[in-house]
Amino acid sequence: MEMQWVLKRKINLMANNFEKTLPDQDWDDILGISDEFSNEEKLVQKTAHEYSSKELFPRVKEAFKKEIFDKSILQELGKLGLIAPTIPAKYDGAELNHVCYGLIAYEIEKVDSGYRSAMSVQSSLVIHPIFEFGSDEQKKKYIPELIKGKLIGCFGLTEPDHGSDPSSMQTTAKKAGNGWVLNGSKTWITNAPIADVAIVWAKTDDYDIQGFILDKNKHKFRAEKIDGKLSLRASSTGQIHMDETHVDDDCRLPSVSGLKGPFSCLNKARFGISWGTVGAAEFCWHTAREYALDRKQFNRPIASNQLIQKDLVDCQTQVTLAKLGALKLGRELDKRKINPAAISLLKRNNCLMALDIARKSRDILGGNGISEDYHIIRHLLNLETVNTYEGTSNIHSLILGRSQTGIQAFY
Repeated sequence: MEMQWVLKRKINLMANNFEKTLPDQDWDDILGISDEFSNEEKLVQKTAHEYSSKELFPRVKEAFKKEIFDKSILQELGKLGLIAPTIPAKYDGAELNHVCYGLIAYEIEKVDSGYRSAMSVQSSLVIHPIFEFGSDEQKKKYIPELIKGKLIGCFGLTEPDHGSDPSSMQTTAKKAGNGWVLNGSKTWITNAPIADVAIVWAKTDDYDIQGFILDKNKHKFRAEKIDGKLSLRASSTGQIHMDETHVDDDCRLPSVSGLKGPFSCLNKARFGISWGTVGAAEFCWHTAREYALDRKQFNRPIASNQLIQKDLVDCQTQVTLAKLGALKLGRELDKRKINPAAISLLKRNNCLMALDIARKSRDILGGNGISEDYHIIRHLLNLETVNTYEGTSNIHSLILGRSQTGIQAFY
């Protein structure tokens, strides 16, 4: 009996000593990555963080639950200069670097992947192709309004029967006088039901792929919402249907042909994903850590358990390395024309990393991990889609495999 009493007293003392121990001040940025940011980058991150935490976060629970997207969010982001920040001031852009764009994605996706998706589509998949491949008239007409969020855009590449293989698209563009006639359907298109402008890719009679700007006020096409999603519910997703849709030739993006056009847009967006997923993962990790410190079982915080600490350390390690990779990628994009396979590497790795951390974090919370009040299950469900869209993990594996072996393994 005396030995049992002594053992129990030692356990109580260990618990009391643990509660008095303070964590290191730099536990959440142990390599000092934030010190690598310029003053401008820190200011952009602060702006995005304050908006996301004060304006987006209070809306996210209802938006996810009711499957709604508030269009005013894009205007709010536009007023702060958080849409397409790398675009020159000539077109009302903030003229910032890629790291700033990444930090914006990181802060928004801490709140929700759906909100970040809407921003990314507007920035990388709509404004970017008009800026890179559009005429001067197209740039002047659309970019300033899109950057302000007064116009909403979407990007039509994926089709019902062709997702990972866009070269087999069935949407056609047939020459007709001074214009074109488009026929076909696109699916799983972010922003489609609320879009004023659609960038649509179609195959011509000579099997060339061309991009077209469809304007809801000028062109006949249908956009239908896809209901019943269990992921990215705060994002408005739909289909685009074109049935003998006539467009003038001045609606065609004149400076690109082939898959180079849509792939350059996807690479821009994939870079944003490499940052955004770090934000989602970090939110889950921090939530799990706080819960583990507060939750007591057997008279001790569950954070005192070795297995819980191991999971938290795995989260810390993977978030830190993923953020370092995203930062390095952004720096290289600003310096040179980088190998697109590098973007695939970070998109693939950071999506898988974020999914793993969301699952570990949900497990640490036990039953509470599936409660909307802790938000982890929402991030986990969203990340399942983020891992899939704009190139699945397997597709990026093949891109990287081809890069290092020179052998095409897609078929």
